[in-house]
Amino acid sequence: MNPRPDDGGRQLPAETTISDYWLVRPGDIVFNPMWAMFGGVAESTIEGAVSPAYRVYEPGPLLVPRFLHYFLRSRPALAQYALVVRGLTTFDRSVAREDAEGMPIPVPPLDQQRAIADYLDAETAWIDALIAKKRRMISLLEERWQNTMHDGVAGALTSRDENRSSPIPWLTAMPATWREAKLNLVARLGSGHTPSRRHPEWWDEPTIPWITTGEVARMRSDRIELVTKTREMISRKGLANSSAELHPAGTVVLCRTASAGYSAIMSKEMATSQDFATWTCGALLKPRFLLLCLRVMRQDLLGRLAMGSTHQTIYMPDIESIKVPLPPIQEQDAIVQAVYERLPELDRAIQGLTRQIDLLSERCRALITAAVTGDLDLSEVAV
Repeated sequence: MNPRPDDGGRQLPAETTISDYWLVRPGDIVFNPMWAMFGGVAESTIEGAVSPAYRVYEPGPLLVPRFLHYFLRSRPALAQYALVVRGLTTFDRSVAREDAEGMPIPVPPLDQQRAIADYLDAETAWIDALIAKKRRMISLLEERWQNTMHDGVAGALTSRDENRSSPIPWLTAMPATWREAKLNLVARLGSGHTPSRRHPEWWDEPTIPWITTGEVARMRSDRIELVTKTREMISRKGLANSSAELHPAGTVVLCRTASAGYSAIMSKEMATSQDFATWTCGALLKPRFLLLCLRVMRQDLLGRLAMGSTHQTIYMPDIESIKVPLPPIQEQDAIVQAVYERLPELDRAIQGLTRQIDLLSERCRALITAAVTGDLDLSEVAV
């Protein structure tokens, strides 16, 4: 969009560079072309350099930097970015330089720009502080959510017995009447495989749900117990010509590579890729109780057993060493019930706070838009 000099619009000036980076000074506007649509714009308060993936603009004498910063976060600017953004995926969508620099910008008198910026500084700081407080509350609730699962598998929700020290690395104490066991002694340990892609015929007519790392995204929140469908499927011929195996419903899976540590339960017969360990529970262990144990022990698995810094992997010999508490089978059901009776209330509180944050963020955007477009009469507002 071209500037409109007749109504006070002006182009954003060009960047300044230093070596392979943009030079940035206090008052410069740093513009992220990939995240502009989500408010990826900021006013610099320091002198330094930023990556060439960003753009740096120096406001001219007719613009107060703080006012320009707020305008570039307003709804008219966001709507303009959405119209001109280029690229097909989240990772390559961006606002081209010529589109950003051709955007018309309102230029009220400098004293009015300063008044608008001062007002927005105060109002947005108050909203940001309130949002930060609610996010801290969500963090505390998420911690309580995890502690509830821990209390369950430690017997705190169901057992009246005295505790004893636990020989299990991720559990400090457990009821004295409970036993513990290596997991592979009370559940059959398995894994999976990927049929060779060099044989297209092994992928013809796929009918078998096949759990891969593509399913991990749904496991991350620990809110989903069952895997009911998968992104990919394999064929009977592929199963027969690989080391993959068909696991029964109720089998518990744990991702051990890439996004290691996340777990779920198969809702029906399924196979997995080699990225997963599986356990088919025996008579002494219930799948839902095992799932709680695996989710509670995640940090221990990643901190004590996982190898690698960028892409962590838990190797099968370490998988074989995992120990779990072994309460009576009926108490395992009671533990699962006690945990899942408590979690929904925490989830409702988290969802309520998340909704409040969304409303506050929307309020902030509306306030910024009204102020920079002249819809808010600051003469009637105590600044």
